[in-house]
Amino acid sequence: MLETLIDTYGDGAVLAMAGALVGVIFGVAAQHSRFCLRAATIEVAERHLGPRLSIWLIAFSAGVLSVQGAIAAGVLDVSQSRQLAATGSMSGAVIGGLMFGAGMILARGCASRLLVLSATGNLRALITGLVLTIVAQSALRGALSPAREGLARLWLVPGGEARDLLAHLGLTHATAATLAALALMASVMLALMRHVRVSHVLAGMGVGLAIGLGWLATYAVSQTSFEVIPISSVTFTGPSTDTLMGLVNSTSLPLGFGVGLVPGVFVGAASMALVTREWKIERFGPDTPMERYLLGAVLMGFGSMLAGGCAVGAGMSGGAIFALTAWVAVTAMWLGAMATHLLMLRPTRRAAPG
Repeated sequence: MLETLIDTYGDGAVLAMAGALVGVIFGVAAQHSRFCLRAATIEVAERHLGPRLSIWLIAFSAGVLSVQGAIAAGVLDVSQSRQLAATGSMSGAVIGGLMFGAGMILARGCASRLLVLSATGNLRALITGLVLTIVAQSALRGALSPAREGLARLWLVPGGEARDLLAHLGLTHATAATLAALALMASVMLALMRHVRVSHVLAGMGVGLAIGLGWLATYAVSQTSFEVIPISSVTFTGPSTDTLMGLVNSTSLPLGFGVGLVPGVFVGAASMALVTREWKIERFGPDTPMERYLLGAVLMGFGSMLAGGCAVGAGMSGGAIFALTAWVAVTAMWLGAMATHLLMLRPTRRAAPG
């Protein structure tokens, strides 16, 4: 069937359709579960293992389980993915991750969360996301690219086993899948203890499932097509910049997985918001100053390109295949976010009575 689709519509169109399907699943699940790395980091920073942390852990462990389970079953091979096969940057993962984490707190959401919120009528998220995308494009190919390349070259790591965290730990894919299953069960227990709705728990699993489906879909096309197709999964900064630049610079948009993913997430999140009657217009106000959001967008746009992906692209998709730089990047994102949140709390605590 896949061969027929490729022969009829071409590689790009099939990848775009797969991206749209995965995007809809991610958008629906992320909107309903309130999946948000920023909210999870805030709970940990405030020493509270709350519902948002449990949802993020459910999504992450479900993503790792689906990917590592597929690899162990022999239906997926990610060894040629960019996150594992190409030369990576440890300095970029650390510096970019810290920048992204700080920006995520300032902008009240990571790249994926901003896209989901934009679909629910949040104009703050829409403007912030556009600025993030423009800065990311500048860091990739524009005026900011020399700075990004200079920071990335500070500490490089070769592709192959050097970037494979499982190889460093001496673990098999089956072992990783088993550990992810145990982590998923523990995360579900934490969610139920924190009175998280069952539908939100299932939606959190859906976020992780979308990560696995993304890897499987692009791998299946790469194995069927006569062209060289890079395998990848859900990520937002790169696809968002490609989509935006394609719309403003060209009369035709080159089709691919990311081009279908971004509108798919938007449609999925908007549909869920409409069904649950959560769609409403939200604007900047006295308690939501634009300058803070824009600073956060700049930090996330540059940081994501330096770190090799956003909180989902590096943290979830890269983390699910145990790319070393991805785990370093998401750890730096957590640290940067928690430190920024605690620093922002200090003036409030000083102003409080007593």
